[in-house]
Amino acid sequence: MTMDGNMTPGPVFETERLILRPPIEADLDGWAELMADEETARFIGGVQPRAVAWRLVATMAGSWALRGLGMWSVVEKASGRWVGRLGPWFPEGWPEREVGWGLLRSAQGQGFAHEGACAAMDFVFDRLDWERVSHCIHPANEASRRLAHRLGSRVTRMQLLPPPFEVEVEIWQQTRDEWRGRKVS
Repeated sequence: MTMDGNMTPGPVFETERLILRPPIEADLDGWAELMADEETARFIGGVQPRAVAWRLVATMAGSWALRGLGMWSVVEKASGRWVGRLGPWFPEGWPEREVGWGLLRSAQGQGFAHEGACAAMDFVFDRLDWERVSHCIHPANEASRRLAHRLGSRVTRMQLLPPPFEVEVEIWQQTRDEWRGRKVS
């Protein structure tokens, strides 16, 4: 159950500065802001209207209910503000089991993506028992490429994403053993 009494279909985690929880309908304003901003939506499906953002919230909540994984809503503890979405993602037809991220422009550059991605990596390796994790990153997305590198992942190949995306991305990967043996930066 969330702070406002809503039921969540998956686990809730806290990091030093963040709360990671499955999305709830009250997150729609944040998701809509993320998907309406050309810069933040550029590499995660492009600018979308509010109605599509609602469907994205519902898709992620449904993924938690159906598969036991999905991207969390990222809430900044200090302010209670929704700042993005990140976490495990593996929909039908996706090339690999992924940990992905997307933050509001106002939340970028503060280390939130790294902090949340580290918690997500621990979750997929420790709780979901994944052997390997990937990040599907557009070659022009320098910020995500830097984060994937900082997490210890490396590019293993190029891959065309399935419809409706149909864009070629870099597949960054690492194994559970590599993750556990890393030096955190």
